[in-house]
Amino acid sequence: MKRLNAEATERLLGVNRRHFLKQSSAGVGAAALSLLLGDKSHALGTHFAPKAKRVIYLFQSGGPAQQDLFDYKPLLNERNSEELPPGIRGEQRLTGMSANQSSLPLAGSRFKFAQHGESGAWLSDLLPYHQEIVDDICFIKSMNTEAINHDPAITMFQTGSQMAGRPSLGAWLSYGLGSANADLPSFIVLASAGQGGQPLYARLWGSGFLDSRHQGVRLRSGADPVLYLSNPDGVCSSRRRAQLDTINDLNRRQFENELDPEIESRIAQYEMAFRMQTSVPEVTDLADEPESTFELYGEDARKPGTFAANCLLARRLAERDVRFIQLYHQGWDQHANLPEQIRGQAKETDQASAALVRDLKQRGMLDDTLVIWGGEFGRTSYTQGLLTADNYGRDHHPRCFTTWLAGGGVKPGVTHGATDEFGYNVVSDGVHVHDFNATVLHLLGIDHERLTHKYQGRRFRLTDVHGSVVSPILA
Repeated sequence: MKRLNAEATERLLGVNRRHFLKQSSAGVGAAALSLLLGDKSHALGTHFAPKAKRVIYLFQSGGPAQQDLFDYKPLLNERNSEELPPGIRGEQRLTGMSANQSSLPLAGSRFKFAQHGESGAWLSDLLPYHQEIVDDICFIKSMNTEAINHDPAITMFQTGSQMAGRPSLGAWLSYGLGSANADLPSFIVLASAGQGGQPLYARLWGSGFLDSRHQGVRLRSGADPVLYLSNPDGVCSSRRRAQLDTINDLNRRQFENELDPEIESRIAQYEMAFRMQTSVPEVTDLADEPESTFELYGEDARKPGTFAANCLLARRLAERDVRFIQLYHQGWDQHANLPEQIRGQAKETDQASAALVRDLKQRGMLDDTLVIWGGEFGRTSYTQGLLTADNYGRDHHPRCFTTWLAGGGVKPGVTHGATDEFGYNVVSDGVHVHDFNATVLHLLGIDHERLTHKYQGRRFRLTDVHGSVVSPILA
């Protein structure tokens, strides 16, 4: 009965709101303007005091090999080339790429591990800059998921479902919390240029069945960060403003006839695009950054589109209160020739990832900025293909992998969860994707069970009908 009353009230409020807007000549314009000026009346708001105000998500697409980066397993070296014990694998499925191998030989890491910081966190020598921030970050070594192939696995992490079409994490946060900056979108996406590897689809930062204003806006490298944002040749700003006013007037008339809320969103997006003509060039211009910034992030930060440049840009966006900043870096899908390939990937990402944490910390922003680093799954402890004295590959492995977080209400200098001595199964404190996303929402003041949206007769949420907050990692 309570559910029926709530739904009836919701429908009534929606009707009253539409009639009010229809009767008010300035109604839709006022609604759009309030959204642009940072009014959170469209947002649902927090359920309790947040620890984080914003998120920077450094997504490592392809599945980084945890055994070669974070999860030290000396037994793999001791038993290198021996067969993976059947009891360790159990009934777990394999991908089609290694299921037909006659042998699954264990592959020890070719990289040296050592403990660092007061926390004594183990890291390989691939990550010299990470070694400097281990006491500021929280490692989750017991991440797990069901998806064993890239597309469903990355879709699962970004949307809470292996099937395409659901809203992304950034879209859910925009829907729940609204915008904190009138001149920039609440959800911005940056992807390293020229990486190759597994494709990235716009639906990964899409709004799904939520209003389109909540979808991520991708900033590209180069002189035109947002396609079609700049005025065409011969069109000045005042003329563009006049054109926009005319278009908005037509949209308002259409809204009065159709009462379609997407028309409101269209007006708001036109206005946002107009304001971004000034705000985007300002935030992407690194000319005001001192030399010390490039020493911190590395020389690659001077090159637009690199992971380092995007990390620096993410800090600048965070300074301007962009709610959710999503970075993608492809190339971690190392089925063969892993030692050489992962060395290159680590070199591209290690310094900038650590620099971002250090930069936020020295600016007093790490406490309320949640930084996340991780991919869609891990890699197998056995080799895919031929194992030689200095070469091996690793297949996809969803059963256990490592992700780390920093700032935003997370305990620093801790490791949560553990895997077995083969690095194949979680043995304590497993963290599923739904648990992880529930925790991210919690840090932003949102109860993941209460952030819902009704669509096609059902109330949906990011964590579906699962997920528990990982309380032990909360500060």
